[in-house]
Amino acid sequence: MKKILILLISIGLFSCENKPKDYVSLKGTIANPNTGSFTIVGKDFKKEIKINEDGSYKDTLKVVNGFHGFNDGNIQSFIYLKNGYEMDLSFDTQDFPNSIQFSGNGSSTNTYLTEKLQLVRDEQLDNYKTVFELDKADFDNRIVEIKSMLNELIDDATDLDPEVLKMETDANIKLIEFYVSNYQSEHATYSSLKKGSPSPKFNYPNTRGENISLDDLKGKYVYVDVWATWCAPCKREIPFLKKLDDEFKNKDIVFVSLSIDKMEHKDKWLKMVKDEQLQGVQIMSDKDWNSDFVTGYNIRGIPRFILIDKEGNIVDANAPRPSNPNLKELFNSLDI
Repeated sequence: MKKILILLISIGLFSCENKPKDYVSLKGTIANPNTGSFTIVGKDFKKEIKINEDGSYKDTLKVVNGFHGFNDGNIQSFIYLKNGYEMDLSFDTQDFPNSIQFSGNGSSTNTYLTEKLQLVRDEQLDNYKTVFELDKADFDNRIVEIKSMLNELIDDATDLDPEVLKMETDANIKLIEFYVSNYQSEHATYSSLKKGSPSPKFNYPNTRGENISLDDLKGKYVYVDVWATWCAPCKREIPFLKKLDDEFKNKDIVFVSLSIDKMEHKDKWLKMVKDEQLQGVQIMSDKDWNSDFVTGYNIRGIPRFILIDKEGNIVDANAPRPSNPNLKELFNSLDI
């Protein structure tokens, strides 16, 4: 009887040891951290994790399984977290996102997602105009290329979380369906916004009530940031935009921030411009989303960035964001 009892206790202990954890164990090293902690944000979830002096960190998180954002100051990306994961996330803020590395349980899924994000950036899959402005034959060829790249990325991935695999497979199908079903209507819009086409114009008041127009800025390149005070992704670009404005202050380029806040929120806009010490030309549109410049560029989501040449013609109707290294490469290619 005693031997049976010992055996049962042993089995019970063994079962407890192998029971899946109901939390995430996360650790790693952050080289050149911007702050003393980095933050994980999810649905109804936010946690700051302390970074040690040597750049290491370690913590546990009980999460709602799914996608989460993480950031260290202005450095930000996303990860997929699932209770039970024991994962290492490491990166260097000075070589981000290229330096992101995952290991441990959950690493395969997150490595795939990082590669998917890099593919989206490299191929500008989030820049619909690069696809919709193509003529039909080139568009058809581009769709074949996109399908091949997306499918190859999934096929090469190993140990993908089943939920992520399903989501990604469905998302890829829907992306292709979106391109194909909207080509005819969107092509008519985007083809009119091709490089070299005359840009839609703006003529809106600045913080002092003085109207600033696109024509006033001829002779310089114009980089337009279409944003609003209520837009979180817009506000995340502000530090990068400030840095660009400082770096190119004596160059042939003007940085214009065009707010599409509603007129009844003008005071909120003025306060943010003052409190955040926003630089460049700050103007506010007259009819928010229905303003001529906004509708002229078919803007349906913000932030939106536009580059216009010295003669008022379009260089890029959907230019890279200030946080995207490709933007400086574009400026350099134009000898700005």
